Amino acid sequence: MRLENAYIPYGAYWSTPFCRWQGSFANLHALRFAADIAVQAMEERKLKPEGFDALFLGTTVPAPSSFYGAPWVAGMIGAEGISGPTISQACATSARVIASAAYEVDASAGNGEASAILCITADRTSNGPHLVYPSPLSPGARPEAEDWVWDNFNRDPFAKNAMIQTAENVAQEENISTEAQHEVVLMRYEQYQQALADDSDFLKCFMPFPVEINPSGRKVIGEVNGDEGVFPTTAEGLAKLKPVLPEGSVTFGGQTFPADGNAGMVVTGKEKAAQMSRDPKIEVRILSFAQARAKPGFMPQANLPAASRALDLAGVKVKDLAAIKTHNPFAVNDICVSNGMGIPLEKMNNYGSSLIWGHPQGPTGMRLVIELIEELALLGGGYGLFTGCAAGDTAGSLVLQVGEPS
Repeated sequence: MRLENAYIPYGAYWSTPFCRWQGSFANLHALRFAADIAVQAMEERKLKPEGFDALFLGTTVPAPSSFYGAPWVAGMIGAEGISGPTISQACATSARVIASAAYEVDASAGNGEASAILCITADRTSNGPHLVYPSPLSPGARPEAEDWVWDNFNRDPFAKNAMIQTAENVAQEENISTEAQHEVVLMRYEQYQQALADDSDFLKCFMPFPVEINPSGRKVIGEVNGDEGVFPTTAEGLAKLKPVLPEGSVTFGGQTFPADGNAGMVVTGKEKAAQMSRDPKIEVRILSFAQARAKPGFMPQANLPAASRALDLAGVKVKDLAAIKTHNPFAVNDICVSNGMGIPLEKMNNYGSSLIWGHPQGPTGMRLVIELIEELALLGGGYGLFTGCAAGDTAGSLVLQVGEPS
C-alpha cells in the first residue's frame, strides 16, 4: 500500500516505559492504563479529544470489558463522539494500526479534508487470561482450557511449533550460530545505552517520567522511571548461557521477554499535522506499508518480503535508508534481515530495540516507529524503515520520511 497524504505530527506520540511481565505494570488494566496515559499525553501536547475523527485501538491480550474496545477507550479519554476498529495482529498490530489509520486518512484527503485519527496500542502479558471454552460433546462435557499468553507462545496451531522453534529453524537453515546471536545481543544492549545517555534525553522526547502505579484508582503505590527488566549484558555472561532447546542455538540471552505497556500516536493529513506538530519545521510522512508471510515455522524470514515490498512501494532503496528499526524477538531476526537485505547489523536499532527492552506485543511496533522518527529527526531527516515479524510467520513493514515540509 503506497500512501500519498498520511502524516504523523512530529511529537504527537508517546510510549510508556515497558515493564517486564509480572513487574510494576502487572496489575494495571491494559486499556484503562492506556487511556490514563493518553489523557496526560494529550494535555501536555495540547491535543483536544474533540479534534479526532476516530480512534484505532490495537490490543492482543483480552482484558475485562475489552469486548468494547476502541469505543470504550474513546469514551475514557473524553472523545465520546467517535469510534473505530479494534485491531489484533500479534506483534504486527502496531504496524497494521498505523497503516489502517493512514489508509483512512489518505482516502478522506481525496474527498476533501483529511481525518485526524488517534491510534492507541496497549497490552498486558502479565496475568493474562485463563480461558475455558464450553465443549458439551467432549467426554463428560469436559471444557477446553487455554492460557492465552503462554499456550499461544508455545504452539502455533497451523505450523504446530513454538515461537522459539521458528528462530531455531531459521538459524539452522542460515547457519546462524549461538556466538553470532550473542554478538548481536551485546551490540543491541550497547545501542540502548545511547537512549539512557544524558539522563535519558532521547527517551524523554516521547516517554513520560515518572509513571505512577495506581491499580485501584485510589492510591498510588509506586512509580516507574524507565524500562523495567532490562538485564545487564556482557560477553562473558552471554557465553555462559546454554541453548533453551536440546541441540538448539537460541539461549535466553538471545531472545526478548514478555512485557507490559502502551503507546499512542496521531495520524492525519499534511495541514493538520503541521498544526499539531511540536515543531512544524519537521515533517513526518508515511510513505508505504506492506505485509508478508514466510513458510510455516520460519517467522523471522517474513521480514524480508515485507520490508522489500514496502521499500518498492515507497520507491526507496536500501542504500537510501538513514535509519532502520526492527522488532527483534530473537537476535536471529536481525541477522536474517542483515543477510537477506545487505544491511549492516550496526545500522539497525540505534537507541535500543524490543530484544533489549521487552515485548508487550500490541504497542511494541509503535514504540519502535516513534524511536525511528526521533532518530531520523536527530540525523536531520531522511528515509526510515520499520519491520517486525509476528505470530503466524507474518511480518509488517512501514517506510517513513522525516524532513522539512515540502
